[in-house]
Amino acid sequence: MDLVSQIIARAKANKQRIVLPEAEEERTLIAADRVLADDIADLILIGNPEKVAALAKEHNLTHLDKATLIDPENCEKSEEYATLLAELRKKKGMTIEQARELVKNPLYLGCMIIKTNGADGQISGALSTTGDTLRPALQIIKTAPGITCVSGAMLLITKQPQYGENGILVVGDVAVTPMPDADQLAQIAVCTAQTAKSVAGFADPRVAMLSFSTKGSAKHEVVDKVVEATRLAKEKDPALKVDGELQADAALVPSVGKKKAPGSEIAGNANVLVFPNLEVGNIGYKMVQRLGDAEALGPILQGIARPVNDLSRGCSVDDIYKMVAITACQAMDAKN
Repeated sequence: MDLVSQIIARAKANKQRIVLPEAEEERTLIAADRVLADDIADLILIGNPEKVAALAKEHNLTHLDKATLIDPENCEKSEEYATLLAELRKKKGMTIEQARELVKNPLYLGCMIIKTNGADGQISGALSTTGDTLRPALQIIKTAPGITCVSGAMLLITKQPQYGENGILVVGDVAVTPMPDADQLAQIAVCTAQTAKSVAGFADPRVAMLSFSTKGSAKHEVVDKVVEATRLAKEKDPALKVDGELQADAALVPSVGKKKAPGSEIAGNANVLVFPNLEVGNIGYKMVQRLGDAEALGPILQGIARPVNDLSRGCSVDDIYKMVAITACQAMDAKN
């Protein structure tokens, strides 16, 4: 069974409640129908009922009656949500009137449903920007305990089974934090290892903190940051298997790892890669995807207390379908 099939199977085995706040967007609705047909998750769709019904008829979608449909303009819990939102944001000066308007926004409404335990995760981005997706999540759901920065992981499914976990690597950050400091980089390491467990199903995440230096082969302040981040990651999670600083070849190739970092349990054996900054991460995964013909799944947002994931506005129906299953796997882990 390939990785995507494994993720879908785990989602089916323990169904989670996932909010799709862009239910008036046709790719989202088509994906929702497919998710419901395959019994992958329980869905909460947010949108105008007439518009949703028209799209369903246009695309012959026959499974949407299995979902809960909420009209953001006529939600029976809107006053409850507005009162809670105003309380959550009162230190920022939010009034109840402002909160009442915000809970009509599907992205905010979805996060309020999650905050009040009515759902387990949310996916948006087919219509919305990353900023619009993250803003309500950070204001309402907030970050997980001990985490102050959100990051994005990518699953890279390569055709090179000798590397990573039978050719699969989990890499981060590729989406959110441009220039993480040492503490943020350590948080990214901990979170990416957790994503490797909850989504990729790795029983034994082995984290390499990447740099252009291996174990002091070069001297520079950016290398020092990676060294410090490695120390902090071990401090934050003493059970985490992590080492750095390591060059990419030293992290992935056993013969190179043995030569450049003798005695390291990670060198040559890593299945989780943490990039020193977003620029490197984003460029790196896209080069592997295009030049190495790898499949890239994500980005998977991590560090939020309950999973809220962001899609590309150019996403496909298949992308949304897979992200529902991924979000469900994250939601299971968030409950533990």
